[in-house]
Amino acid sequence: MLRTQEYFLNFGPQHPSTHGVFQIILTLDGERIVKAEPVCGYLHRGIEKLAESRTYTQVIPYTDRMDYLAAMLQNLGYVQAVEKLMGIEVPERAEYLRIISGELSRLASHLLATGVYALDIGAFTGFLICFRERERVMDLLEELTGSRMTLSYARIGGVADDAPEGWLDKVKQLMDAMPDYIAEYNGLITGNEIFQARTKFVGQLKPETAINYSLSGPVLRASGVNYDLRKVRPYGIYDRFDFEVPLGENGDCFDRFYCRVREMQQSVRIIQQAIEQIKEVGGPVQAKVPKVLKPPKGDVYHEIESAKGIIGYYVVSDGSNKPYRVHVRRPSFINLGYLDEMLRGYLIADVVAILGSIDIVLGEVDC
Repeated sequence: MLRTQEYFLNFGPQHPSTHGVFQIILTLDGERIVKAEPVCGYLHRGIEKLAESRTYTQVIPYTDRMDYLAAMLQNLGYVQAVEKLMGIEVPERAEYLRIISGELSRLASHLLATGVYALDIGAFTGFLICFRERERVMDLLEELTGSRMTLSYARIGGVADDAPEGWLDKVKQLMDAMPDYIAEYNGLITGNEIFQARTKFVGQLKPETAINYSLSGPVLRASGVNYDLRKVRPYGIYDRFDFEVPLGENGDCFDRFYCRVREMQQSVRIIQQAIEQIKEVGGPVQAKVPKVLKPPKGDVYHEIESAKGIIGYYVVSDGSNKPYRVHVRRPSFINLGYLDEMLRGYLIADVVAILGSIDIVLGEVDC
């Protein structure tokens, strides 16, 4: 068999399809990938180290900068970790507002992932229509928090403030319309035969491999592994809602994409139920906590199901008003662990399809 000389190709860190400053050094035999070496660190800001010189409350805005596409969920994971460390009970209304804002954030993230993935494959119209609804979601989050991307709404003991008057009605109006919009995405993107040809049976990931590499989120569930923390270990008040966990069959690029589309449908269901239930819930949105938080000496690990997968916060307290150590389990970073093996044997054209299907965000990779 004729074999050409192998050569190296730098894919990124400026390449638009790497979705940020991420580099892959490809070893190629012709157009076929022999090896792929992921290179991260271009965006590293030292958030975990910065946390050691900030008070517990001051750490919250740093968490939004990791997965800034689903900032509400980053806030939630951290504040719940500190609440677990201090034994703080959160008011019921605040719990509902956390669920609604968190699922809106998940919806915004998946809308971007769906639209940008369509753009990666070459479907520009799919990108535009997904951003149409994402802008409406971002408008709602901006009205709630005063910020558009890096949202700091969760607080240790509750949330920053109650929802503005009429805000929940606006959320309900959008959620009632979302099923038709999602059906439109399916008609234009999911059902497109060119899109399917580029994604089906490409970058397949076996269930046991996904588990062994500690992958999580849609990347794990697309391989048929039924593991969603909102179901298996419900946190907050997720046990009050009826929703399903979408699973894939082949663990390929198409399944990873389609799991996110179906997860949007489930997020809509959760938000609709939460809006209906919160009508009967009044009271404060913030627990009575000390102005200066000094958790007892000890450590805690808490994880939640973020848009990209499981994000976990390990917080160590030495009894002062600042964390002694903070470490974050970032799903985007861990999900890249199998990228080399996943890319081997495929063509250069498949690199974009496979990398895009993982749905990384570089702020979370380079914490």
